[in-house]
Amino acid sequence: MTKTKESCAAAARPLPLNRILAGDCIEIMNSLPEGSIDLIFADPPYNLQLRGDLHRPDNSKVDAVDDDWDQFAGFAAYDSFTRDWLAAARRLLKPDGAIWVIGSYHNIFRVGAELQNQGFWIMNDVIWRKSNPMPNFRGKRLTNAHETMIWASKSESSKYTFNYEALKSLNEGIQMRSDWVIPICNGGERLKDGKGDKAHPTQKPEALLHRVLIGTTSPGDVVLDPFFGTGTTGAVAKMLGRDFIGIEREAAYREVAEKRLARIRRFDADALATTRAKRAEPRVPFGQVIERGMLRPGEELFSLGSRHKAKVRADGSLIGNDVKGSIHQVGAALEGAPSCNGWTYWHFKREGKMIPIDLLRQQIRAELAGEVARPN
Repeated sequence: MTKTKESCAAAARPLPLNRILAGDCIEIMNSLPEGSIDLIFADPPYNLQLRGDLHRPDNSKVDAVDDDWDQFAGFAAYDSFTRDWLAAARRLLKPDGAIWVIGSYHNIFRVGAELQNQGFWIMNDVIWRKSNPMPNFRGKRLTNAHETMIWASKSESSKYTFNYEALKSLNEGIQMRSDWVIPICNGGERLKDGKGDKAHPTQKPEALLHRVLIGTTSPGDVVLDPFFGTGTTGAVAKMLGRDFIGIEREAAYREVAEKRLARIRRFDADALATTRAKRAEPRVPFGQVIERGMLRPGEELFSLGSRHKAKVRADGSLIGNDVKGSIHQVGAALEGAPSCNGWTYWHFKREGKMIPIDLLRQQIRAELAGEVARPN
C-alpha cells in the first residue's frame, strides 16, 4: 500500500474515542487520522540516567524511576525517539491544535528544542512547583522541587484555545501566572498495585490536568495522551466532558487505568460551563437594542447618579447636551474622558429603578447562543 493509500485509509477510520490503545505510541499515532486531535498532553520518559540505588537516611530504598521504558542508550537515542513521537503528534493535531509536554531538567530542554525544530510555536513554559517535593537525600544538589511544562501551538498562526477568564476564576479573580504550586500525588489519589506499591512512579496529580484542560480545551474537544500511564489525563478529561484517547504499551498500567476510568463520572452540563472571555462573546451593536424594541427612540438614558442624560435616536446613536454619537462617544464627551464603555455607563429607568443597558446586551447574547428563548 502506498503512503497516500495509507493516509486515506487512516482518515476513513473513526477515532477510537475514550479508549486506551495498547502498543507503541509512535506506531499508533501514525495509524490515526491526520488533523483529528485538539490537544495533546504528553508526559514522555524523562531519561533520568540514574546510577545506582538511592536510599533515605533510615537506609530504606527510594522507589525511583528505573523502569525499562525510561532507559535509553544515550542522548542520540533519546533525541531520535523525541523527534519521531513529536512528528507523529504534530501530524495528528488540527491546524489550531496545541500540545503540552511535561519533563524535568533531564529532558525538557532537548524536547523544547525539537518542538521548535518541527515548527511548533511555544506560548509558555509553566513551572509546576511541588509543594511537597521529595528531599535530596544525598545532600549533593538542590532539592529538585519543580517540573517544567511547555505549552505550544501547532504553528505561529494557530488560533489555539485559551480560556483566560476561566483560569482567572480558578485563581480567585487574579490573572493566572506561569508558576503553579500543586502537591505531588499522595494519600488517596496515589494509585497502588496489587502489592500495595505505587502503580506508577511518576503519576501526575489530577489538579495539574484540571488546570491544563480547563485553560486550553473546550467541552467536546479530543485530548490525546500518548504516554497514558495510569490515566490521569483520561480521568480528568472524562470528568470535564472532553473526549480522550490514551496510548500505553505497559499492560500493568493499562489495567490500573481501566479500573480508574470505570469509576469516573462526568460532571453535569451546568457544572462544565466556564467563565468566557468578553472578547469571545458575540458582538452586539446598540442599534439591535433599538431594533428589537427593548428601548424606544426618544427614551432617556442616564449615567449612574443621573449626573448626565441623553436621548436614544432611531439609528442607535445618542444625543445629549448637543453632543451626538455612539453610546461610547457621548459618554466620553459628557465626562470629558478619552474613552467610555457606554454599555456599563448608561442606564434606563424601569419602575423607578436604574438598570444598566448592558443587561439588554446580555439578553441578546443569550438568545444568539440559544441559551434562552426570547419572550413574545
